[in-house]
Amino acid sequence: MNLLTAKPTPKVVVLPHFAFAALSFLFLAVLLFFSKEALVAHYFHPKLLTLTHVAVLGWATMVIFGSLYQLLPVILQVPLYSARLALFTFGFLAAGTLLLSYAFWTFSVGLPLHLAACFLVIAFLLFNLNLFQTTRQTKTWSVEADFILTSGLWLLITGIIGLLMAFNFSYPFLKESHLHYLKLHAHVGMAGWFLLLIIGVGSKLLPMFLLTHKLPVNLLSWSYYLINLGLLLFSVDHLFLHTPYQVVYGLAIGTGMFLFIIFVVVAYRRRLRKKVDAGMQLSLIAVVLMALPVVLVVAVSEPVIMPEKTRLQWYLVYGISIFLGFISALILGQTYKTLPFIVWMHRYQHLVGKQPVPQPKDLYSERWVQWQNISYLLGFISLLAGVAWAQPILLHTGSGLFLLTAIIYNINVFKLLGKGL
Repeated sequence: MNLLTAKPTPKVVVLPHFAFAALSFLFLAVLLFFSKEALVAHYFHPKLLTLTHVAVLGWATMVIFGSLYQLLPVILQVPLYSARLALFTFGFLAAGTLLLSYAFWTFSVGLPLHLAACFLVIAFLLFNLNLFQTTRQTKTWSVEADFILTSGLWLLITGIIGLLMAFNFSYPFLKESHLHYLKLHAHVGMAGWFLLLIIGVGSKLLPMFLLTHKLPVNLLSWSYYLINLGLLLFSVDHLFLHTPYQVVYGLAIGTGMFLFIIFVVVAYRRRLRKKVDAGMQLSLIAVVLMALPVVLVVAVSEPVIMPEKTRLQWYLVYGISIFLGFISALILGQTYKTLPFIVWMHRYQHLVGKQPVPQPKDLYSERWVQWQNISYLLGFISLLAGVAWAQPILLHTGSGLFLLTAIIYNINVFKLLGKGL
């Protein structure tokens, strides 16, 4: 498989997603730098809710949507169902993210929050429609398609839970507290949307960029069923049963994650491309970082005895290890494996054979990516330690390095986008 085997999605659909995501990452880093006190507060703090949703929606989900519109035709060997539908989805997702950020930052739990939640659910509905209509065209179904299609459904469920919580602020009708449903909302989004999607896409892209063949695809099938089974049992238990077995469901999800890690390790060992560039290096580090949340979720579980204040701090460490850990690391790394190809296809592909054209890797600075990776990893480690032990110096250092990472990332991304116009 290569990125040139299918009809590309129009650049007017794909490139705005990367632009919005890069600016959201910069906005997130600025908010993080000036809101460090929120990182040692309760996880229901308005500023922390803002930071989380900017990271989840404006940064991660936005860049994933843009990448998928380009990569689905490659992975499934069919054209995207509707570019126009993708543009409408972008509009609703962008508007919903901005309005939700304002609503949480000011804690305006009335009309702004209601509208934001409605916009986001509409975006998720349109995305699922486009996803379903695209996947149904494929003639050869694969486990990667299972991961991607199922992740879209979990995203919609996550959005619906969020919508119900948003209206519950003004018109209380839910039986349990907001924190009860927040736990469900967060875990369905993290495991159902991000984890499944990352495995589905990563299991195609990572071996492709490493030039690896003869992979243990059966590991992916086991991973798919374990993660979905664990998440489904957790959701039912959390809503209706309230048994002490939630750690078991977490271990099922964690086992699914480790099977994917094993899959990537095999792909790495069998690779034909021995030299790994900076973008791929960070992508592989991201896969290793997937193990950290599994360890942390067991450490902060109810059976483990610790002071409640300490447990709340480590809950935040757990969240950071996901959103600013392996998810952000994978996006920061894979941006330089996908966006240069996307720009190259739209700008230079038609000139091949007619005049000299650059290669995708010539469209960005490898040295800048290396500096970005260093600042990111140092910032991530400092931030984790600062939150875990409530150390202001480490929080300041970590947030400052994240801001530097975001600045470097934006310079590189907008240079690439400028070449694609």
